[in-house]
Amino acid sequence: MDNALDRAVENAMRESARAAIMPRFTAGKPIAADWKAAGEAVTAADRESEAILTERLSGLIPGAHVVGEEASHHDPALLGRLGEGVCWIVDPLDGTANFAAGEGPFGILVALAEEGIPVGGWILDPLTGRFCSARIGAGATIDGAPVRAGAQARTIPHIAVTRLFADPTRREALFATLSGTCDVHDSPRCAADQYPRIALGENDATLFTRTIAWDHAAGVIFLNEAGGRAARPDGSSYRCDDAQGGLIAAACPQRWNEVATLLTDAGVVLAGAAIAD
Repeated sequence: MDNALDRAVENAMRESARAAIMPRFTAGKPIAADWKAAGEAVTAADRESEAILTERLSGLIPGAHVVGEEASHHDPALLGRLGEGVCWIVDPLDGTANFAAGEGPFGILVALAEEGIPVGGWILDPLTGRFCSARIGAGATIDGAPVRAGAQARTIPHIAVTRLFADPTRREALFATLSGTCDVHDSPRCAADQYPRIALGENDATLFTRTIAWDHAAGVIFLNEAGGRAARPDGSSYRCDDAQGGLIAAACPQRWNEVATLLTDAGVVLAGAAIAD
């Protein structure tokens, strides 16, 4: 991958934001949304954004698949391509529920995977224009400037976590485990917001329950290339074609180890989200 590819992906994402997303957004003004499942909204902006991105990305790498969130909803067989060859993975509007409510955060996520392993990740915040980019072995940037994650000098670490668990008992156990040693914040259901927050030191870690590829592939490589760590609770690497739940994203390996040990010692299992992060 080269800088020309980075620019092409960025241009496609900015076009999607400019043409499909921002014309439909007014702060404080909700818009109509359909519901694919409980708590999973979809709007005209999602659909138009994915159409733009699919068209633009399809021509960048010969033979590469494109797997988008909305297309996969209508044709689940597309999920089988997440681990096959070269694959673009598209979340055309992450944080749709926030967007539909006239609120932030929301964003666009694009990842590139080879045989199921993320090798490139791009994250755009349409509200601010902030653009995050990472390629395997090449580091991570925000708006073109190198970014380096690291633990902050806080007495109590800031941890973000979704409150949406299928099992109330597990949810209560998680919050009870964290509240004694961490400052726990509610994750706003937008992975496109959470990964940059960690890299910029605003959060020390975020815990994710459901980890489908379009929500996480871009963020995982971005954070790992920035010097943080995103991995399964057992320490294994994230794969785009692995449907298991549970992911710890942290500002540095040491912080990751601290959080993982805390959860393991308490017997807390992250998998089991009723609704997407």
